[in-house]
Amino acid sequence: MKRVIVDYKKLTPEILNLLVEKFPDGYGIRDVVKFTNPKGQYVEAVEVRTDDTIYLVKISDELVDSMDKYEEEEEEDVIVNDDLDIDVDDADLSVDLDDD
Repeated sequence: MKRVIVDYKKLTPEILNLLVEKFPDGYGIRDVVKFTNPKGQYVEAVEVRTDDTIYLVKISDELVDSMDKYEEEEEEDVIVNDDLDIDVDDADLSVDLDDD
């Protein structure tokens, strides 16, 4: 399985969607992976997977903002249809108001 380190600036919509699905309420300290990259730099990241790749997405304030913005955009795309097609011709609309 391939491992890829990704900065928030290079997030694809696919990876961002995986992040939002895996961490709908945000990630916690237990979700953070800490390691030293090949350049000797200390990195903190969160992990998401596809069938063939493990993505380690570097943590930053911008990542959190991107996830929040993406989630808000998804919510705006939801269309609520209040129009209900109810056939009242065949419905039994009688009500028994007897308090016996």
